Amino acid sequence: MKKTDVVERAKEVLDIEAKAVRRLKERLGKEFAGAVDLLAKCKGRIVVSGMGKTGIIAQKFSATLSSTGSPSLFLHLAEAAHGDLGKVTSDDVVVILSNSGESAEVRQLLLVLKKIGTRIVAVTGNVSSSLAKYSDAVLDVSVEKEACPFGLAPTASTTACLAMTDAIAICLLERKDFKERDFALFHPGGSLGRRLLLTVDDIMRTGAANPVVRQTMKVSEVLLTITRCRAGAASVVDAKGRLVGIFTDGDLRRHLDSDPALPGRRIAAVMTRGPLTVKKGMLAAEALRVLEQKKIDEVPVLDEKGRPVGMLDVQDLLKAGVV
Repeated sequence: MKKTDVVERAKEVLDIEAKAVRRLKERLGKEFAGAVDLLAKCKGRIVVSGMGKTGIIAQKFSATLSSTGSPSLFLHLAEAAHGDLGKVTSDDVVVILSNSGESAEVRQLLLVLKKIGTRIVAVTGNVSSSLAKYSDAVLDVSVEKEACPFGLAPTASTTACLAMTDAIAICLLERKDFKERDFALFHPGGSLGRRLLLTVDDIMRTGAANPVVRQTMKVSEVLLTITRCRAGAASVVDAKGRLVGIFTDGDLRRHLDSDPALPGRRIAAVMTRGPLTVKKGMLAAEALRVLEQKKIDEVPVLDEKGRPVGMLDVQDLLKAGVV
């Protein structure tokens, strides 16, 4: 096959699969709405079952459901008959993905599920199959032909199945009013989780890394404190420990050339009064937006009494992946 032939054949494959997905829209109606309603009202878990290539789609569907607020597990059709059916209860809803709907494994599973008393949703390419007959809701994912030239390898049929289950998952997500923050809760290791779950408390510099100085101290003493803490600024507090100002390397540069006596002056005379601050417990993503908008690198973190309990540095936010 020539390179040009390969490209043309690839275009044909994509056209066949795209057509299979487009045809699904024509079949959406009360049956689809009923299936979503059944899943939304499920008191247990949504058990998704399939085998072979369709089983892989079933695993993906189950994973999508679990990560979007609908507890789910995958049940392999062949393993179901060898003890795994013990995972299924009458409170569950079982979604079975099968192109033919007539395999021995499907028929065997149907009989047991009916005895258990679970509800069944069929996602099948054969609406006249045994699977369709015994299901409470039937979603038609039949295709005119596979992209495989022999009509054997599941291609268009699995694409249609994937698209239909994605449609179910997204409709179910919105039906349950699942929010971005809920998604982050189930994805704490991802960038979204870091952006929505981390607070400044998780990232701010505290203890020895957070220089806090009294307003009566000399500039030279403050500089030594900042150096020991390996920081770029110090929070300046009054006698009650409340923040009254901040002294940064920018303040140092502004005063150094014009004031030879700077090291011996009180920090209160050269600090920046009423600096920008953020509150303890604030989302890290919100704090990052504040820093970016004001074009500053460090900001004191205050508790409810106005005392500096940490210093937030933009570099620490970036390292934490809060972008």
